Amino acid sequence: MRLFRLAKIVRVGLAYGLDELILEHEPTGRLKWLGRLAGAVCFWRDFSAPRAARLRCALEALGPIFVKFGQVLSTRRDLLPADIADELAKLQDQVPPFPSDLAIAELERAYGKPVDQVFATFERTPVASASVAQVHFATLFDGREVAVKILRPGLAPVIAHDIALLETLAGLLERLWSDGKRLKPREVVAEFEKHLGDELDLMREAANCSQLRRNFKDSPLLLIPEVHWDWCTTSVMVMERMKGIPISQIDRLRAEGIDLKALSRAGVEIFFTQVFRDAFFHADMHPGNIFVANAGDRRGRYIALDFGIVGTLNEVDQRYLAINFLAFFQRDYKRVAEAHIESGWAPPDTRIDELEAAIRAVCEPIFDRPLKEISFGKVLLRLFQTSRRFNVEIQPQLVLLQKTLLNIEGLGRQLDPDLDLWQTAKPFLEKWMAEQIGWRALARNVRREAPLWARLLPQLPRLAHRVLAGDAQARLADELAALRSEQVRRNRWLAAISLLLSGLLAAQLLR
Repeated sequence: MRLFRLAKIVRVGLAYGLDELILEHEPTGRLKWLGRLAGAVCFWRDFSAPRAARLRCALEALGPIFVKFGQVLSTRRDLLPADIADELAKLQDQVPPFPSDLAIAELERAYGKPVDQVFATFERTPVASASVAQVHFATLFDGREVAVKILRPGLAPVIAHDIALLETLAGLLERLWSDGKRLKPREVVAEFEKHLGDELDLMREAANCSQLRRNFKDSPLLLIPEVHWDWCTTSVMVMERMKGIPISQIDRLRAEGIDLKALSRAGVEIFFTQVFRDAFFHADMHPGNIFVANAGDRRGRYIALDFGIVGTLNEVDQRYLAINFLAFFQRDYKRVAEAHIESGWAPPDTRIDELEAAIRAVCEPIFDRPLKEISFGKVLLRLFQTSRRFNVEIQPQLVLLQKTLLNIEGLGRQLDPDLDLWQTAKPFLEKWMAEQIGWRALARNVRREAPLWARLLPQLPRLAHRVLAGDAQARLADELAALRSEQVRRNRWLAAISLLLSGLLAAQLLR
């Protein structure tokens, strides 16, 4: 099976001219004859389309797993040329659904009983289909309407074969392409394998959904579906059915009387709330996963779906982002350079003045444009690209965040072309920085550490006595050891003197 799959990959690659894309950058130049041979055999090939478009079409032709790989690859803008990253971002995850009979069989396998004993109604026709799962609507016996997400049956062996082939292709790419080592294709494949493994566990996705819902409980901006845990397994996820208008249907939103300007600002506020308040963010916010409620008291609120990919940030990541955003808009490039080194991502021996100059050369031209036209996502991307020259290791979670920020910007400016991200985001950044520094931060840290101190303080006298007693015992042991050592030396001298006297006495008697 693997040989047939490999043959298909080679055939599709040749058809779309991927051999030229690789061999034109082959460092030794010794394999150019392969390109000429491929051109002679496949003389009918059409290379009028750009290289990035041909790569996207090749991935689409190879099937859903390669489409998913292209989507993940598009997030690594720190590694890819801009034209390829932009084109791969267009990959749509719309694939033909698998038969409803297989979906029902998977449900019955997961629950151990017929579907009609689990759901009062179950719609056999799926409402959405993606590379790893599809969604059906159903109704529980208590009347609640739900969405049922089901993994594609038999997906694991297909993924195992394709991952093995991708690893082989990545190894070849490293050897045959001049940029192969810099692009780290084997690391990208390993990252994709981990990402795909996470998506194949729907209990993990359900947990992500539940966490986001808890973070935005009673939020006037965002709705997250409720997870029905009693019906969730690793291959099935059941959640509240959400009703709304896809965010991409701008004309329909406008016809419904939705305030698009308020909606665009709310999107930015939701993003920065996730990043700087929760450090836990939905990292797959493309238009297919975002809806807007249009009825009842939920009207005008965002609805988020598909929680297979989330990002997390630690305090160092948050501080890095806040400092960089604020310093950038104050044109304080030295502070941006210092933040890279303080975060530990730039080597400690990096010259701040050189890194500062490189950042200034990239960012200064941006300020010739109005602030509302400046892309936060592209600012981060430029910083990442510049940092690479100074051996800065960009953290995967920040690349994921940068990709999400680009999605948010695109959505926001689609709704409101005059959206000024800086004016919307600045209060969040300044508030967060104020909470990290000064008396508020001190009070928060004291409250957080209070239970630990309450437990440790009563133990301090006993711990101090133990330390002092231990020190006293150690000093006594040292003194005894010194005395023993001195006694040993004295005994040796006495033995030597006794031996000498005995010798003299013996010599006198022999006379």
